[in-house]
Amino acid sequence: MNKLFVKICGMTRLEDAELAAGLGASALGFVFWPGSPRYITPDSAQLIAAAIPAHVVKVGVFVDQPVDEVARIMKHVGLDSAQLHGHETPEYCRALNDHYVDQYVDRYVVSGFSRTPGRPSGRTVIKSIGMTDNGAVTVDEYDPDIVLLVDAHDPARYGGTGKVVNWDAAREIAATRSTILAGGLNAANIKLAVRTVQPFGVDVSSGVESAPGLKDPNRLRTFFEALHD
Repeated sequence: MNKLFVKICGMTRLEDAELAAGLGASALGFVFWPGSPRYITPDSAQLIAAAIPAHVVKVGVFVDQPVDEVARIMKHVGLDSAQLHGHETPEYCRALNDHYVDQYVDRYVVSGFSRTPGRPSGRTVIKSIGMTDNGAVTVDEYDPDIVLLVDAHDPARYGGTGKVVNWDAAREIAATRSTILAGGLNAANIKLAVRTVQPFGVDVSSGVESAPGLKDPNRLRTFFEALHD
């Protein structure tokens, strides 16, 4: 069985990033959408990313931002992947993959997901899919090499809501393609969530925070302890 991919999102402080990486996080997420309470500037994210071990995947979170802007921030910060939380179309995802790989191929060969064992099987894009309360979601139009992140649907906050998704519906998606489970995950429910959905990976933000963007050391430790218990 492959090792679970664990992403801790909404990083704004170096000490939080170092702790998460030290506890075993596979990836760290930085939010570059100005409307988020977890927003971080590219310059600040670059300083944190540079201090984190190379084997930890650095992910930028974007919402309906132009492809050129996303690719520019990815290069500036030194990111491995873009996680898209808006209304980005399959064509947008394809264009971002092509744009980033074509322009920054040297970095892609070193750090791109498909080049490193144990990372998502896609290229540079993780697409967030908002799931409604009844589990309704459309995923078939996205290329198979796009990693999907299943989160609770929220048209205003675009993730980080702490709301749990329909795990049965998420399991159906995870059975067909690389899927990251998000939405209300914490130390109390992570084992059951993984056992139920059997995803490629999990993404947690609010479940390990004392406030948006501020990770709680005790909650982080308890989360990883629960995950590996």
